[in-house]
Amino acid sequence: MQIFADALMGMATLGAAIYCFVLSRRLKRFNQLESGMGGAIAVLSAQVDDMTKALNRAQATAAGSAQQLGAVTERAEQAAQRLEIMLASLHDLSDEDAEARRHRTVRRRARPANVEAAE
Repeated sequence: MQIFADALMGMATLGAAIYCFVLSRRLKRFNQLESGMGGAIAVLSAQVDDMTKALNRAQATAAGSAQQLGAVTERAEQAAQRLEIMLASLHDLSDEDAEARRHRTVRRRARPANVEAAE
């Protein structure tokens, strides 16, 4: 019985050694940088770094654009307030003041080209 147990233990040890050898070869192929999964992981890692840099640049550009948009919006609001004040002041003018301020337009007829000026 002891011999049978030792033989069974030896076969199990031999099976475990073969299993470890196969796993070792697969792991080496998996980690090869040129053709294996290690290469794919390295490429994806580089792409993630590039995308992170691009995202940071885009965020900085967006922040600058937001500041410019805020400044332009503020100027537009100030201009709108000035226009509202001007319109309100125009409504306050009476009709007589408006008539006095109205400019007169004079239309002149075009002169024919063949008429000479008097000397």
